[in-house]
Amino acid sequence: MGRIAHARIARWIALTLVLATIVAAGGGALLALSGTPAYAQERPRTLFELLFRRDEPLFRRGERRREAEPQRSQPRNVKRVPRPDRATAPVQSAAVATGKQEDARVLLVVGDFLAAGLAEGLVTVYAEDPTVRVVDRSNGSSGFVRDDFYDWPARIGPIIEEEKPAAVVVMVGSNDRQAIRVAGSSEDVRTARWEAEYTTRASNFLAQITGRNVPVVWVGLPPFRFPKMSSDMIAFNDIQRGVTEAAGGVFVDIWDGFVDEAGSFVTNGPDINGQPVRLRAGDGINFTEAGKRKIAFYAEKPLARLLQTGPAALAPDAGIGEMFGPPIPGEAPIIQQTPPVSLLDPALDGGDELMGRTVETRRTTVLTAAQKLVIQGLAPDPRPGRVDDFGATPPPLAAAASAEDRSMDARPLAGAVVE
Repeated sequence: MGRIAHARIARWIALTLVLATIVAAGGGALLALSGTPAYAQERPRTLFELLFRRDEPLFRRGERRREAEPQRSQPRNVKRVPRPDRATAPVQSAAVATGKQEDARVLLVVGDFLAAGLAEGLVTVYAEDPTVRVVDRSNGSSGFVRDDFYDWPARIGPIIEEEKPAAVVVMVGSNDRQAIRVAGSSEDVRTARWEAEYTTRASNFLAQITGRNVPVVWVGLPPFRFPKMSSDMIAFNDIQRGVTEAAGGVFVDIWDGFVDEAGSFVTNGPDINGQPVRLRAGDGINFTEAGKRKIAFYAEKPLARLLQTGPAALAPDAGIGEMFGPPIPGEAPIIQQTPPVSLLDPALDGGDELMGRTVETRRTTVLTAAQKLVIQGLAPDPRPGRVDDFGATPPPLAAAASAEDRSMDARPLAGAVVE
């Protein structure tokens, strides 16, 4: 027991000496730091805080660790192209546009936001034609009702003088479902005074175009998902068709291209190649790329006739028909009549002989009885006495029987008195 007690006493003495040494060192450190401002602010209150300090904020310890770590090499500066905003980025056409000639004819597109989509479709149509350049001067929120916002009859003249177009394409009216100001009073949509004022403004707009000897193609309005809105578009189309034809322009009706067999609005439908695609956007108002191209398809044929480009310009009567609209004013349509073609005509040119055959070398073909029956439908001559002989020549046995009957009829009957 004595040995154990002495050992414990020795360990306590050693520990006391170590602690005394540490306290002495700590006291020296305290004396050394007592004059510094940092120590005055962060002075440890106990020996434990001095030896095992953990009250430093974590973020400071993290900063010290990052400062102690070696700096990593910074990556090379990579030049990044900023991504364009979808709302402001121009829509790129699917077709690769070729360079346009300096004297390329200008196709001016005016109207509201639907006209902007039509312009995109026409850019695709004439992308590979260096002689035609499409210029979009549409205003998305414009129309004929709010002339205080954008006055088309007053604006279209300076635009034509600036662009000098070969033809003007119009598509407007989707924003006109609102009251109109007439002589200082407000008139509701589609009332008698509203329609009269709307017709006057549309007529003045067209007069500014046709007065400068520029042909115009007016593309009608399409149906929309909302029935009331579609009903108004039908009424607007009637007014626009009337003023366009009265001014000598071409009105293009696109309604049937965006409805089903029952005449109802459709989101999906056939494209210009007849393939089923999505034509309208989710809002039931705007168009997809395929829908814009389909609108341009309707306007493409009358424009080809006006600009004298494409297959439609080769046929002189190509402008006559439902897809082409009425003929151009002052131009008499040329109607070419094609005579009926016989299926027996080898060259389909009205001749009755094969190529290289002349009248001198013509041969007389003798048809057999079977060929006459099959080709000409003529039965062979009946033989006398056959069942199909319905002629006047009696067979020999029948003739002999007839003669004997006549001789018997000439003889007197038995018992008869002959005078």
